Amino acid sequence: MSLLRSIVISLSAAKAFAATSTADATASSITGCHTHGSDIFCSNIEGHEVLVSVAATPMSGTPAQYTGCHSHGNASYCIDEDGNDVLVQVQDNDDEESHDHDHAQEESEESESGGKADCHFHAGVEHCVSAGESKHSSHQSCGIQTRDYNVPLRIGTLFVVLVTSAIGVFAPILLSKLPFAAINCVVSTVIKQFGTGIIIATAFVHLYTHASLMFTNECLGELDYEATTSAVVMAGIFLAFLFEYIGHRFTTAKARRAVMSPSEHSSSQEPARKDDVPSHQQSTLAHLGHTHGSPLDPTGPTTKFSVLVMEAGILFHSILIGLTLVVAGDSFYKTLLVVIVFHQFFEGLALGARIAMVPGAIFPSKAIMAAVFALITPIGMAIGLGVLHSFNGNERSTLIALGTLDALSAGILVWVGVVDMWARDWVIEGGEMLNAPLHRVLTGGLAFVIGLVLMGLLGKWA
Repeated sequence: MSLLRSIVISLSAAKAFAATSTADATASSITGCHTHGSDIFCSNIEGHEVLVSVAATPMSGTPAQYTGCHSHGNASYCIDEDGNDVLVQVQDNDDEESHDHDHAQEESEESESGGKADCHFHAGVEHCVSAGESKHSSHQSCGIQTRDYNVPLRIGTLFVVLVTSAIGVFAPILLSKLPFAAINCVVSTVIKQFGTGIIIATAFVHLYTHASLMFTNECLGELDYEATTSAVVMAGIFLAFLFEYIGHRFTTAKARRAVMSPSEHSSSQEPARKDDVPSHQQSTLAHLGHTHGSPLDPTGPTTKFSVLVMEAGILFHSILIGLTLVVAGDSFYKTLLVVIVFHQFFEGLALGARIAMVPGAIFPSKAIMAAVFALITPIGMAIGLGVLHSFNGNERSTLIALGTLDALSAGILVWVGVVDMWARDWVIEGGEMLNAPLHRVLTGGLAFVIGLVLMGLLGKWA
């Protein structure tokens, strides 16, 4: 009887020991293993990160866990899938913070390269949308982002942008001097109407959208006035109108004095009477205020003022394009560069077509206007190279400055594109397309729509 009792007690003790061993085995395992670079990290039962030192990562990949953890002296070991001991090191707080920072940095780089998030740059400000999340639910860092910058590549592409912009803006000016009247007329119509579409799409799809993104950026905070973007765009429209109106009044008054002066010298004894003014001058005076330009040249001063206003709006955002192109990370730089090259070429065609309409020789005034456009974006790129490692597109003051300039430029180009280019060519009395032959109307209309579509499409990437 005592022998039987001893056997029962022994079996109970063995069972209890086995259960304890199983529990210890479960508790002495590390799970949630993952890699960062060449290091393997896991979580122990207390939830702390531990570093697993292995000679080489198994061919089958990083295991999900290591079991059979035990101690030898002051060192801790666990057993891998092949039964080998691996050294386990518990990280201190500084190491954990460093690891968390590295992990966050990797996520940022992964987002920039399009891994887990859809990221793109608008005027130098990175916008990322996490997979499965809306843009407003994603969180972004408002500090300076550490990125890779290939400086020699940026210096080389500066000259690419310079040459492309120059070709775009000078080509229509030179083509306008073709000795073939029929070809010249068709080429001029196509380029002018294509340019009109480019300018309108630039105003709405690029600049207005960019300004809205700046003013709704979460790093700027919530604005008390929700219509800030539209209000600044409206201010740009008003400024463009005001500049043109004052310029038109000034040049019209100057032209009126020029027309009246010959009649004043026709008689030194009597004041000039209406009958003394030649009939062609009377006709000119009667039409003052009804033409689109000077009484001496109906396409002159107003057209030149319109071109100057348009160029001012283009220059504002072209220098920003150059600056913010350079500060984009290498992972997106080449894509953005291609888009900007096309953007500048198309915009150059639009501006060059209108410069070509200004009366006078190519040199010096037309050449200067075209050269300024060709140089402005490379100048912006040179500025960007100077602030490459200190520019922060998500800083509050930067967002306000970029948003304001983009919105003002949008307003200026809305006025120029819709009023001076679109309406003046198509619906205002005297417009070249109003009573044009049907084939010319169809050609110009198709070019206009192509300009809208192409520049609108480029808005997906820039």
